[in-house]
Amino acid sequence: MKTSDFDFELPERLIAQYPSPERGQSRLMVMNRKTGSLEHRMVGDLPSIVESGTVMVFNNSRVRKARIFGVSEKTGSLAEFLLLKKLDSHCWQIMAKRTKRIKSGNRYIFDDAIGEILSVSEGRADGRSDGILYLRFDKPIDDAWLDIHGQVPLPPYIKRPQKRAQKQGQADDAERYQTVYAREYGSSAAPTAGLHFTRELLAELNNAGIETVFITLHVGLGTFLPVRAENIEDHRMHEETFFIDEDIACCIEKAKREGRKILAVGTTSVRTLESAWTVNGELQRGEGNTSIFIYPGYEFKVVDTMFTNFHTPESTLLMLVSAFAGRDFILHSYMEAIKEGYRFFSYGDACLIQ
Repeated sequence: MKTSDFDFELPERLIAQYPSPERGQSRLMVMNRKTGSLEHRMVGDLPSIVESGTVMVFNNSRVRKARIFGVSEKTGSLAEFLLLKKLDSHCWQIMAKRTKRIKSGNRYIFDDAIGEILSVSEGRADGRSDGILYLRFDKPIDDAWLDIHGQVPLPPYIKRPQKRAQKQGQADDAERYQTVYAREYGSSAAPTAGLHFTRELLAELNNAGIETVFITLHVGLGTFLPVRAENIEDHRMHEETFFIDEDIACCIEKAKREGRKILAVGTTSVRTLESAWTVNGELQRGEGNTSIFIYPGYEFKVVDTMFTNFHTPESTLLMLVSAFAGRDFILHSYMEAIKEGYRFFSYGDACLIQ
């Protein structure tokens, strides 16, 4: 299949620049992939929509304040960096704007720390750079330091100063670009489907006989890189780390044996579950790594229902939901969402694909 097969035109006005006034008040498109029907509801209706006995699987990864700014010792210019993965106490894998201007040995001042570029990524087989750099600091850099000196790494399609949200009566991004159940630090972007859930909604789901369990996948570089290959089969995902607790694995396996549905909240939960499912019909326990790329033709082994946001054109996330529900149905549903004025992407509305 071609990457262009997953393109669509989205009016810029529908790209959500702010979250809903209150968490959990977004619209919900219920998409039935068997009948092709679409229903317009609200996220708060989920307890009455989801079948009792369903196990809902959430990703509890916590977003780092991984966006930092450094001043070049050589030129005095300001450079923006995104910390992706901690390699040791001093060294991080990073991405940067205007990568071509950054060379090995360049040094940058970050408030009370100095960082030096160790090396530039050797790039990809097609000769293009994937934008990966390595930065070593002169002191340990951890999440406590980032909480003070870093910023929440909002996606590039949110085009407004982060502090402007508070001035316009909106909640701070540091709070709203984080799920209420976020626990395990490690992501460079939020698992955004989970942003819709409040503690009250989680309690209502449990009261309706729906189990809620939590796994971890730390969102990394794959979220940020576009599909550059003409044929989607040639695209390669970067590796991300996940963790599944023993009790959670047993709960999901039990539900599968009993014929109860597994509802994955977000594509990160989908990728974790499908990666961890073994040929023996069990989930891998503990820590693992995945570079799974799900696109049409993939046969799902664990996930029966999916709750997710509306995704960007030609993205791996759009290809994943197309694998689940069919490309034509997904694109038809997206056209209906555009017609009905749904808000798209991280701070936008949601869909439930049954």
